[in-house]
Amino acid sequence: MTYNALNQYKQNTVLTATPEELTLMLYDGGIKFMNIAKYSIENKDIKRAHEALIRAQDIVIELNSSLNMDYEISTNFRNLYGFILDNLIDANIQKKTEPIEEALEILMEMRDTWKEAMQQVKKRVYQNR
Repeated sequence: MTYNALNQYKQNTVLTATPEELTLMLYDGGIKFMNIAKYSIENKDIKRAHEALIRAQDIVIELNSSLNMDYEISTNFRNLYGFILDNLIDANIQKKTEPIEEALEILMEMRDTWKEAMQQVKKRVYQNR
């Protein structure tokens, strides 16, 4: 697959995704960039680590800004996203992996919970048909 075809595929995937799928993609992207940052710090590639941490921070900011604050649970999510963001900033300043590991653990758990919720909703929808 050529590079242009791959980019077109990615763009079509995003444009046709449901809001739930977009959220899952954001979680996956955040996890990916945190892992890249962690690997880059471990291998002394400071520039790449910085770029990956900025991308991860942007994703967490997007997740946070998409919260519907009409629900009480959104306050809990906002607090978790704030903690994750603080850790990513600390990791970028200190160039240490420990804050990334803490943030990554939380984001992975949130992502897994989100995916499970999506599967449960889909299962219920099919059962009610």
